[in-house]
Amino acid sequence: MPRFDQVIIADWSASNTPSPARPSANAIWLGTCSALGVQTAYHRSRASAETALQAAIAAALAQGQRLLIGLDFAMGYPLGFAQRLTGKPEARAVWAWLDQHITDTPGNANNRFDVANRINTQFGGSGPFWSHPAGRTYSALRPTKQGIDHSQLGFAEYRGVEQQAKGAKSVWMLNNPGAVGGQSLVGLPMIHRLAQRPGVAVWPFDAAPAPIVLSEVYPSLLAPAVHADPAPIKDEAQVRLLARALFALSQQNALAPLWIAPEIAGEEGWILGAGHAPALLAAL
Repeated sequence: MPRFDQVIIADWSASNTPSPARPSANAIWLGTCSALGVQTAYHRSRASAETALQAAIAAALAQGQRLLIGLDFAMGYPLGFAQRLTGKPEARAVWAWLDQHITDTPGNANNRFDVANRINTQFGGSGPFWSHPAGRTYSALRPTKQGIDHSQLGFAEYRGVEQQAKGAKSVWMLNNPGAVGGQSLVGLPMIHRLAQRPGVAVWPFDAAPAPIVLSEVYPSLLAPAVHADPAPIKDEAQVRLLARALFALSQQNALAPLWIAPEIAGEEGWILGAGHAPALLAAL
């Protein structure tokens, strides 16, 4: 795959309210690296961050440049889920379904727990999603994983890639510390929208190279470097460092091994760089 002129890494958030005006942790951070250097930007809402990504895509296309955008949430679910939910064994079908059912305001108010409850109801009320804020009650969404047997539902608790990324959480967990499930529910509708643009491909679901490539990333692959970084907000450090590492590998024509993924990734998705943490760390 040709070199990228720019890499953007997004640390996403499923917050129900705008993040603080002062740059903070557990919010949305974008890290950008190009030949001009590295910079980071803080966004208080998903709408603001999506606008920034749309603008970056438009600028790259207008300038004839290649852009890699990595987002830190799951872009697919374990084998079998897409078929059961949408009637098609395709991640794109799930993105489209969520785009139709997730509501997300400019102020971050969203209905992700209600949508998860609706999905669980379609699966008989016993899963697969679990975890919600204290004080809430749902008919089919449990506060803990207790009593949920994903194997009985016909698919795994973890995707194949989670076995390659130490510490990665299950996509079904929505609200506990480190939960990626909620971010995925509010993030995948955006992937659906971005993927509609000409010139945009989503890896590993699209095989052919494109000027703009979206991929799933896991900044914790750089945990040693993030922990050593003096930045007071680790979210800022991890998007900056991962953008720098991927850009450096791209300029060295050394990204090819990271694009190799097993067949299961065609439905479940895959983390760019899974199994290649040493190469990413060495690129810093």
